[in-house]
Amino acid sequence: MLSKLHSFGVSGIDGYLVTVETHISGGLPAFDIVGLADSAIKESRERVRSAIKNNNYSYPSSRITVNLAPADIKKSGAVYDMPIMLGILECSNAIPKINDNFAFAGELSLDGHVRGINGALSMAICAKENGITHIFLPLENANEASVIDGIQVYGVSHISQVVSYLKDNTTLSAHKYISNENLDKFLDYKDVKGQEEAKRALEIAASGLHNIVLCGPPGSGKSMLAKRLPSIMPPLSLSEAIETTKIYSMAGLLEKNSGLINQRPFRSPHHSVSTAALTGGGPWAKPGEISLANNGILFLDEFPEFHRDALEALRAPLEDNKVVVARANQTHTYPSNIMLVGAMNPCPCGYLNDDFHHCTCTARQLDSYKSKLSGPLMDRIDIYVNVSSVKYEDLVEEESFSETSSSILERVMVAREMQKERFKGYNITSNSSIPPAQIREMCKTTKSAENVLKKAFNNLGLSARSYDKILKVARTIADLEQSKLIEEIHMFEAIQYRNFDRNL
Repeated sequence: MLSKLHSFGVSGIDGYLVTVETHISGGLPAFDIVGLADSAIKESRERVRSAIKNNNYSYPSSRITVNLAPADIKKSGAVYDMPIMLGILECSNAIPKINDNFAFAGELSLDGHVRGINGALSMAICAKENGITHIFLPLENANEASVIDGIQVYGVSHISQVVSYLKDNTTLSAHKYISNENLDKFLDYKDVKGQEEAKRALEIAASGLHNIVLCGPPGSGKSMLAKRLPSIMPPLSLSEAIETTKIYSMAGLLEKNSGLINQRPFRSPHHSVSTAALTGGGPWAKPGEISLANNGILFLDEFPEFHRDALEALRAPLEDNKVVVARANQTHTYPSNIMLVGAMNPCPCGYLNDDFHHCTCTARQLDSYKSKLSGPLMDRIDIYVNVSSVKYEDLVEEESFSETSSSILERVMVAREMQKERFKGYNITSNSSIPPAQIREMCKTTKSAENVLKKAFNNLGLSARSYDKILKVARTIADLEQSKLIEEIHMFEAIQYRNFDRNL
C-alpha cells in the first residue's frame, strides 16, 4: 500500500511543499525514513510507533518506508510526525484515503498529543500558493496561520481529533483568527527633560527610517531617548506584519496562540554579541538580531564596544536590506529592513568636550576609540547627533515643556503620507531606501539649496554615499515641513547631522 500526503518545510522564512510518501510492504519489520531527514525526523519512528500503540490503533508488523520529497532538500524538525502517522494509518486501511487538498504538520508526543512547531505562518502561505484548502496544525499555531485568507486552518491538540475527522466525519471547526492587540504601553518622550535637538533628530530618523547615532557623555539620556523611539514610529502595514511574524515564527519566538506581531520590533543586543548571533547562523542558519529587528529598530548601546567583525558585518545588510547566511549545506536570505540606532560616548572616559567634566583620555586612546568605528560603517549612518549633558534647570523646572510622543507621531505620519504618495508605482517604502537612480527625481532642490550642498561636499570632502545620505535626510526634513522642494534651510539642517565626517 502507498500513501501520499502533503506537508511543509521552511527554507529561510519561506515555506515549501513536502510530499510525505509512505509505503508498507512485506518482509521483516523495519521503519526507514529517507529524503535528507535530520536526526529529529529520524526519531519520528519512535514517536509515531508509540502514538499509534497508545491510542489503540493497529501498528503493522511489516516493512515501512517513508520518503520526504523533494529528496534533494535537507529537512529538519519534528513537523512530519503527524503526516507520517496518518500515512501509516491510511496504508493500513485504518482511515479512508485522504483528500489531496489536505495538508498536515505537527510534532507528536508519545501519547498522541500534538505539540507546537515553528514556521506555521510560512506554511499557511505556502498552502494557499499551492491550492491546498485545508491544513491541520497544532492548536497553539492555529491563530498565526489563520490570518491567511482562502484556507481552512484546523487547530488540533490530539491526533485522535484528526483521525476522527477523517474516519467518522466528526465535526472539527476551522479556526477563526483572533487579533491579539499588543497592549504594551510605549515609553513617552514627555518624560525626557530637555534634549530638544536629539528629539528633533529622532523625529527625522523615524519619519524617513534613517540610521542614527547618538553621541554624548554618560547620563545624558542617550538610551532613554532611543528606547522611546518606538512610540513615534508609524504602525506596521499588513505586509510588514506578516513578514515580521514569519521571521519570529521561524525562530520559535512567537508566544503560544499568538497572532500577527502588530508593533515594530525593538532589539537591543548586548555589546558582547557574536557576529553569528547578530547576523544569523548556527547549524540551520537561523535569523539573527538584524533580521529579528526587520521593519523595526536595532539599538546598539555602547556602539564602539561591539566586536569589530560584528560591526563590519552590518555594512552589507544596511546597504542591501537583506542578510545572506551561507552554510556548507544551505544558504538562506533573510530580510533586514532595519533602522539602526547607535549610542556611544565621545571618548573612552565619556567626557570629551563636556562642559562639566574634564576628559582624561590621551591622544592615543582617542585615536584607538575612533578607529573602532570604521569609515565605511559610519558612512552608512544618515544622522549623527551630539547629546549634551542635561542642565539642572531642565530637571527641576516643573513647568518645563516636553512634547508628548503622540504629537510627534502626528508629524511623522504626515511625512510618511507624503512619501507614500511620492513612491506610488515604485518598490520604495521610505526616503532612506531611495535608490541612486531615482535620487535626483525624488529629491528635487532649489538652486540655493544645491549651492549649499556643493560647498559642503567640497569643504568636508564627502563621499558619494554621504552626498546621497544628505539629500535623503533633507528630503525627509522637507516632508516634515510639507514642502515639495528641498529648501536651503532643510539642506543646512541635513548637513549638520554629518558632523562625524569632519572627524573620521
